[in-house]
Amino acid sequence: MERRVLLAITLSFLVLFLFQRFVMPPPAPVPSAAPVPANASALTPAPGTQAPTIAPSTPAPVTASGTQAPVAPDRPAALVSEATEREVVVETAKVRAVFSNRGARIVHWILKEYRNDLGQPLDLVPAGAGANAIKPFTLSLDDPALSARINDAIYRVTVDGAPVGETVDATVSPKSIVFEASSVDGLTIRKTFSVEPTSYIVSFSPIVTMGTQRLNPVLHGGPGLGDDLARMPPASFFSPVYSLPAQAIVHKDNDVERLVPETSGSQEGAFRYAGVDDHYFVSMLLNEQNTQVFKIDYAPAFVPQADDPAITGKFVAYSIRFQTPQDQSRFFFGPKAFDDLRNIDSEATRVINFGMFAWLAVPLLGALKWVHGFVGNWGWAIVVLTILINAAMFPLRHKSVVSMRKMQEIQPQMKAIQDRYAKYKITDPERQKMNTEVMELYRAKGVNPASGCIPTLLTFPFLFAFYAMLSVAIEIRGADFGLWINNLSGPDRYYVLPLVFGAIQIYQMKITPMGGDPTQQKIMMFMPIMFTLMSLSFPSGLVLYWLVSTVLTIAQQQVTTRITGAPARPAVK
Repeated sequence: MERRVLLAITLSFLVLFLFQRFVMPPPAPVPSAAPVPANASALTPAPGTQAPTIAPSTPAPVTASGTQAPVAPDRPAALVSEATEREVVVETAKVRAVFSNRGARIVHWILKEYRNDLGQPLDLVPAGAGANAIKPFTLSLDDPALSARINDAIYRVTVDGAPVGETVDATVSPKSIVFEASSVDGLTIRKTFSVEPTSYIVSFSPIVTMGTQRLNPVLHGGPGLGDDLARMPPASFFSPVYSLPAQAIVHKDNDVERLVPETSGSQEGAFRYAGVDDHYFVSMLLNEQNTQVFKIDYAPAFVPQADDPAITGKFVAYSIRFQTPQDQSRFFFGPKAFDDLRNIDSEATRVINFGMFAWLAVPLLGALKWVHGFVGNWGWAIVVLTILINAAMFPLRHKSVVSMRKMQEIQPQMKAIQDRYAKYKITDPERQKMNTEVMELYRAKGVNPASGCIPTLLTFPFLFAFYAMLSVAIEIRGADFGLWINNLSGPDRYYVLPLVFGAIQIYQMKITPMGGDPTQQKIMMFMPIMFTLMSLSFPSGLVLYWLVSTVLTIAQQQVTTRITGAPARPAVK
């Protein structure tokens, strides 16, 4: 390919890299002077912020020996309860949900089809949050004492009116798990969770009454999402952050607004959906008909890693309060898979951050999945789709190269014309004669300057859209390509692909004519080295795409040379 086109493409990808490095917000590190202990609450607020919290139960006084002294019971006796605290596991085809009958909350939401860094099923409830952290579907009231009671109560658990054991099978038919508790003073709580066999949606119905008065509780979403990517280290210049950190999202005005929790505070309205997402997963309230008006509060939450408390991830906690008590609300708690989201609502797919080229990235994702249906491997699907896209763009690239070669042939005459008028200022009328002579030269040689640039520009959206699609597609998360590449969404641990990519780029530079501006020559020689260093931290799927694209570009250059012949090299007079 002609040298200037290659330079333009290279600089365009450099812009994308710099955007990822300096514009996308990296996870904020926790100050080393104040490490977070392993048993810390998941809702440790950042300085100057206040996390949404509920009042805990009053702790027992500590004696001189360091043990807690017994406290006389000061709460009304329970009418509906169970004898002991226990966990209830609800199995669907996609999720293993673990509920605690103390507080009737979710303590684990395990996705069966997705794995963490250790190869185990991924739990979206951060494991390092600790037992005392606010868990999803915790409720709080205006009265702290009542909040403590409803979250410390031992609930009776039933399904279809019958007591349940340790496991509820929802793999075939939908199930509704009911948690109930009440006391002699008239406080009654009924929390109903409804799940479906093949869905990541949970319908939630909280009914809290004191006597005949129905109360309007605040619903807490917990400390955020427990995806491993939330614990990635801060970026360096050659190790940019390719995973979006946990962030608040709100759908309004037909678009998704991503908020910074330190400055956003709260949002109120009849949003289509709202919650928290990260690179690949999302937890959000669904309000498809825009009928529920609610207020959602966000706050940062720092959670230590369960197996290594020295590593702390920054998450986002959220809480929701409706204007009036709601009989039922729906929540999506799962992967940002395009088909799953589209089955909920066409607007729900906007939580996948394809960027400005979403209009093209979405069809490319569909094409990638279609190819995968034939080849059965996401790595080979990327290779095949890259070949198909480059084959479709070959006519445009061929036309661009042919036009630029014609421009290259008339460069000596162009330079002679420019030198002849170099002594005149741009505003001098004589300078206009130069443009006239240039246009006459174009007509005489049959050259159209735009025909070299426009075809190349038409290929750019495909390059950028493919880049954006591979960056966020959950389909390649943890996908095994084969041999040493066992995760296409992570960097090549042995640096084989980046080094091969760099070697191919250097070879491309050697077979590309390097005449012209010396500054451009230096930039072009430096580009392979820079891109090799950057690709060391690229997801393997992206490096694979770039590698195949570069090989196909070289092959296309050879085909163009065979068709049109070697470019002419006229002597400069």
